[in-house]
Amino acid sequence: MSKKPVQIPPGFKELLQEFTVAVLREAPDNVVDFAIDYFTRMRLKRMHHSEAGGDDEAGSEAAGSEAESDFDEPMPPPMQSRGPRRVAVAGESFDPEKEDDDDTPIPIHPKTEDQRCRLNEAVKHILLFRCLDEDQMHDVINAMFERRCQPGDRIITQGEDGDNFYVIESGVYDIYVLINGQDTKVGKYDNQGSFGELALMYNAPRAATIQCASPGSIWAMDRDTFRRLVLKKAFQKRVMYENLIDSVPLLKELAPYERMNVADALKSKAYADGDRIIAQGEPGNEMYFVEEGEVRITRRSADGDEVEISRLQKGGYFGELALLTKQPRAANVYACGGRCKVAVLDVGSFERLLGPCLDIMRRSIDNYQQQLTSLFGSLEAVPDLRG
Repeated sequence: MSKKPVQIPPGFKELLQEFTVAVLREAPDNVVDFAIDYFTRMRLKRMHHSEAGGDDEAGSEAAGSEAESDFDEPMPPPMQSRGPRRVAVAGESFDPEKEDDDDTPIPIHPKTEDQRCRLNEAVKHILLFRCLDEDQMHDVINAMFERRCQPGDRIITQGEDGDNFYVIESGVYDIYVLINGQDTKVGKYDNQGSFGELALMYNAPRAATIQCASPGSIWAMDRDTFRRLVLKKAFQKRVMYENLIDSVPLLKELAPYERMNVADALKSKAYADGDRIIAQGEPGNEMYFVEEGEVRITRRSADGDEVEISRLQKGGYFGELALLTKQPRAANVYACGGRCKVAVLDVGSFERLLGPCLDIMRRSIDNYQQQLTSLFGSLEAVPDLRG
């Protein structure tokens, strides 16, 4: 019996490539859960594209996604009743490029010091907030309000409007979807996580019901504030970092999708004039790109004097040497000339994303060696930077 030739469906290779890139970028602890979330989000997006007049085939294929894709979805506002909530009608998804800047003050919900500490801990590992700087995170903390939950409390209901985004501080929350007319439990959140962003991003109805299973506490942010503080800022951060990356000659070695992944992995840190960013002799866990202002690089000589080696402005980078050689920091770096902002890439992202640039960085080590030798007089006075 002859075997039927295997045919690769159109688009399958590209789909796997995109998924692989997403897995490598996020490095999830549970790849199966990540895959479920990734593909259900993709199907929801295609469904609403179809409803807005896109491809019919894509829409029919995605029609079942509503029963799966809200494993990250919201609930009603806190402690107040607004009456029956209307069934949502999918509209145009949020487009940050079309959104005008809004001067309306960010809402502030007063909190005790204990609440503020608990909320800070709860949001620490939320991926959506990773793009925000310290000032923006301060606004996020101010804008969130707490809701205590008891077993049986329904947080969101499949098919309803999306009004809030939620972060779990404590408690267990079961996820139900309507399958063959019956609410069927398909998963749970256990004392951590967030949900609710999809309906806010895509103007979609809730695609799942989430119900409290054990006493707990969740934090909510209303729809408009979520869009202004999180989605728009995430878009602005992506654009800003893509522009920064374009100004770094080293990163021109990367393909466009690789640059995009680097942009997503960067985090901003601000320093005042004179602040030390890295210290000679300490272990290195991060690489830096100058975003604003200027930094000066110095090295401590054998007699304890600090000698300035160079200065870097926007587009310059430093800190890669310790990551390449696995040796302690070879120099000090200080912010200078006023406020300085740097974009920081952690060692894990450095090793995962900058592979095409490593040879260039390694070749630069010889230049560093020659520069230090000319400043300190002899090779004996300069350690071997090549590890």
